[in-house]
Amino acid sequence: MKLVLWVLALFAAAVAVVIAAQYNNGSVLIIVPPYKIELTINIFIISLIAAFFIFYLLVRLIARILGLKRHLHHKKIRESMLAAVKTFFEEHYDKAEKAAATVLKLKNPPVISAVNAVIAAHAAHRQGNYSQRDHYLNIAEQKAPQEKALRLVTQAELLLEEGRHEEALNALRSLYSIGGLQSTAVLQLELKAQQMAQHWDEVLELTDILEKRYPVDRTLIEHIKHHAHVENIKKYGSNSELLNKYWNKLYPAERLDSRLAAVAARAYMALNEVSTAQKIIEQSIDAKLDPELITLYANCLYGSVSWQIQRAEGWLSKHPNNAELLLTLGKLCTYCELWGKAQNYLEASLSIEPSRAAHLALAQLFEKLDKPELAADHYHKGLGFTLKKLNS
Repeated sequence: MKLVLWVLALFAAAVAVVIAAQYNNGSVLIIVPPYKIELTINIFIISLIAAFFIFYLLVRLIARILGLKRHLHHKKIRESMLAAVKTFFEEHYDKAEKAAATVLKLKNPPVISAVNAVIAAHAAHRQGNYSQRDHYLNIAEQKAPQEKALRLVTQAELLLEEGRHEEALNALRSLYSIGGLQSTAVLQLELKAQQMAQHWDEVLELTDILEKRYPVDRTLIEHIKHHAHVENIKKYGSNSELLNKYWNKLYPAERLDSRLAAVAARAYMALNEVSTAQKIIEQSIDAKLDPELITLYANCLYGSVSWQIQRAEGWLSKHPNNAELLLTLGKLCTYCELWGKAQNYLEASLSIEPSRAAHLALAQLFEKLDKPELAADHYHKGLGFTLKKLNS
């Protein structure tokens, strides 16, 4: 339809020119010394129109040639970039690096240069060529300074994989200086770096943030948080004031956690604050019976051990067939020289679950009762039990 309208318009213009030419007898004199050219006005107009069309066609031809050149340039960039991405995900890292490097040699928009520099950096990193990786990241900074986030995230990730966690953290700090809400993936990257750097307070801050994000592995986050608390308790374990401050700021549910309670109890026992250790163990066991805490309770002796026996017997009434609890009661009764009760508890523990620790405790009890034959028998059984465990 558009072509038909153009043809009709041209015919109409031609008819108008012919009609106008019949009534136009003027002329045009062009003087270019020493020449004079005289043309009828009709020929002059036709010449102008012809010159315009020739000029228009030349301009279109030049534009087409330049456009073709630009098209070929963009085609080469596109093909090389696709080859770089394809071979990278195929794990042909040498080919990916070569294809991305080809794009970097061409004149590109900054974002294209940044993306290809990052692909080349990843490919070089996978090949263990860290100096070349850093070279490509420098190219990204030079050719696309505005694509700072892309470069810094890549730099942090690759440095972290290399084990250079402090430098990775510096890259992330530079990223945060740009501003804006950071993605979950970036926060997880920082979490890994802070773990490697053993910055446990920062690890805990990040886990609190990540717990509110989706999707995250909440089981893993809880495990990381627990490990950070354990390491902090160990760190403050040499200073009673700092340990108290840290332990008391934990949530009640965290203080009842059996694994944290065991670490904290050992720390307080090392500081000779046995009464505090006792309370921590008792509160945690009241919430949930734990074999490690039960065993630790037998070594946490302070004040009237008879009180500990009462607490342990209270737990036993709820868990009558718990071998660890019976063993702990046997040890506590031995300490209080309640020989009969001690022997009963230890033998009951052995009947439920034979263990080296129960045989050793009975051997020591019989030594105190001046029964060397029975003591020797249990020492022998304890040794045999240990050897059996080692060979199994």
